[in-house]
Amino acid sequence: MPDGSATAHHYRPKLITVLTDGYGVRHFQKDMLAALTVAIVALPLSMAIAVASGVSPERGLYAAVIGGFLVSALGGSRYQIGGPAGAFIVLVSATVTRFGLEGLLLTVFISGFLLTLIGLLRAGALIRYIPHAVTVGFTCGIAVTIFASQLRDLGGLKLPAAEPGPLLPKLAALGHALPTISPAALAIGIGSAALIFLVRRLSPNLPGMLIAVVLAAVAAWLFHLPVETSGSRFGQLPDGLPGPRLPVISYATVLDVLPAALSFTLLGAVESLLSAKVADGMTGRKHRYNMEVVAQGIANIASAVFGGISVTGTIARTATNIRAGACSPVSGMAHALFVLVFMVLAAPLASFVPLSALAGVLVVVCWNMAEKEEFFRLLRNWRSAAVLIATFGLTLVEDLTFGIIAGCALAAAFAIYDRVRA
Repeated sequence: MPDGSATAHHYRPKLITVLTDGYGVRHFQKDMLAALTVAIVALPLSMAIAVASGVSPERGLYAAVIGGFLVSALGGSRYQIGGPAGAFIVLVSATVTRFGLEGLLLTVFISGFLLTLIGLLRAGALIRYIPHAVTVGFTCGIAVTIFASQLRDLGGLKLPAAEPGPLLPKLAALGHALPTISPAALAIGIGSAALIFLVRRLSPNLPGMLIAVVLAAVAAWLFHLPVETSGSRFGQLPDGLPGPRLPVISYATVLDVLPAALSFTLLGAVESLLSAKVADGMTGRKHRYNMEVVAQGIANIASAVFGGISVTGTIARTATNIRAGACSPVSGMAHALFVLVFMVLAAPLASFVPLSALAGVLVVVCWNMAEKEEFFRLLRNWRSAAVLIATFGLTLVEDLTFGIIAGCALAAAFAIYDRVRA
């Protein structure tokens, strides 16, 4: 089986390659089964990521449908699944807080153009050389930050003012709000996370996240539990996609959101290529990195036009796609259509989902996202440990972009020192 190394730099979507090489009924059947499996995972996860990001749940579903379809249709990987990612929660939340929804959509829109430009300039290959310790450091930092952001909904805490963004003030505010904890919300949140872990251990092929969210919604409705739900905070989900609309663009707003757009671009490129690289390791194939970045850019532009949040390649859903037997990008395209069907059919029911259950889903995501074994392994070497701790610490106390830049700068300083001494 050719691995595609010779064409890894080409601007040709893998979908075209697959269809040209021959695509039959058997491949289509496998892709449809994998697509359904991934869609069942993506549905509650997209809602949870949107809510954690400070926007209504349908914004995550729009991103999964529009962005997910285009990432697979135009991308440079056979197996990549695109959609909203947990890694973006911190950035999206901070952008919404500062610039509002319109500012967020403009940020995603601009980052899409920047990603497309990076791919067209053949700079996608450079992103792959970010040091491993930096990747592990910011991934673990994001996991801790997301976990902290879910504590309020997990325990049903009531804050007298808006929840602070920075980690330490956030933890202090949550600590003061502990007397307002809701036993019902906490039970649903912890129970949902525990059930997901249990299902994964006993029967990994079952959709643990969807099962947990559905059972939580049924329990809250059946026993009239005093918990906040998706409907009580955001209202009923729309039963379809909105019409396309360009974000409000002006010279002043572009300048305001540009730093945030650069952060979105950097994280989107790193996350998507990392996910594609994981897919390569699982299948023995090679993705076309520049084509993949171009596709990510177009997907983000389209997501913003349809009111969705940022899109990137997602490691967990991509791995699920491969394990479910996917053969081609048709699976990723079909997964997006399945999410749309679920959205249309289940929109009224989604209003009953407790927010603490969605927080429980993200607790599991944080646990899986944090590369715990790699973190401790990298600590054994003082240089990799220095880069790791610098990236991890600065991601927590400053922000993601600062952590990545500092980690890369420190790794580069070590490399230059070795070069000078040699």
